[in-house]
Amino acid sequence: MVCTLQGENQLPTLSQVLPQLDESSALPLYQQLQRALRGAIENRVIGPDDALPPERDLADMLSVSRITVRKAIDELVEEGLLIRKQGSGTFVSNRVEKNFAKLTSFSEDMRARGRSPRSVWLNRAPGTVTPEESLTLRSSPGTPVFRFHRIRYADDAPMAIEYATVIAACLQSLESVESSLYEALEQTGNRPVRALQRLRAVLLSADQAKLLKAQPGDAGLLVARVGYLKDGRAVEYSQSYYRGEIYDFVAELSATT
Repeated sequence: MVCTLQGENQLPTLSQVLPQLDESSALPLYQQLQRALRGAIENRVIGPDDALPPERDLADMLSVSRITVRKAIDELVEEGLLIRKQGSGTFVSNRVEKNFAKLTSFSEDMRARGRSPRSVWLNRAPGTVTPEESLTLRSSPGTPVFRFHRIRYADDAPMAIEYATVIAACLQSLESVESSLYEALEQTGNRPVRALQRLRAVLLSADQAKLLKAQPGDAGLLVARVGYLKDGRAVEYSQSYYRGEIYDFVAELSATT
C-alpha cells in the first residue's frame, strides 16, 4: 500500500496522480510513465520505503502492457530511485545515490529524490584562510572567508556532517546561507561550475557517530570538494562525512576512443 497523510491535507494517492498515457505522443509510453513515477517521488506522493502497486495493477490502471510498466520501472531501478525486493515487490529507495559526474548541491540531490533537505547548524563564523585553505583555494594569506559547520538531513534522517569554507567576497553575508550554500552563491553569480572531488573511506569517530545517529567505528565516506568558478577561481572548499550505509556514489565511465 502507498502511504498517505490523513486529514484535510491528505496527499493524493499514486493512482490519482498518474496520468493516462498518450499513445499519440512522440514520447514512448514507458518514458511517460517513468516521468510520472519520478514526479510522484519528487512531490512526495510516495516516499522512501513506500511500495509501488504490482506491475499487473499498474498496467491495468493505465491500460498499457506489463512490458511497458516493467521497462519504466527498470530504468528507475537503474537510477537508484526504486529497488526491487525479491518476493516483496518494488519500493522507493531509502538510499541516496550521488552521481559524481554531475555538480549538484546536497539540497538539489535530496529534492530530486522526494526528500526534504534541512540543516542543523553547529557553527558559522567569519575568519581568514588557514595555510591549508590558502593553498587549496589558491588565495592570499589573510583572505576573509566564511565557515559553515552543520548536519545535513534528508527528512528526519541525518545524512552528513559538513564543514565548508567559502571566500567571503562571493556571498552577500554570513547569514545569506540558509538551506543551500549553492543557492546563496548563485544569488551573487558565484555558483561553482566545476569541482574537484576526492572520496575516501573512513571510520566514524565517537563524536561523528553521535551526530549521525550511528555507532562509533561505523563505515563512513569523506568527500572533499573544491568548487571553481568559470574563470578558474576557487570559491568553496568543503569536507563532508557521510553515513556509509545509506549513501552511494556513482560515476559513469567511458573508454577513450
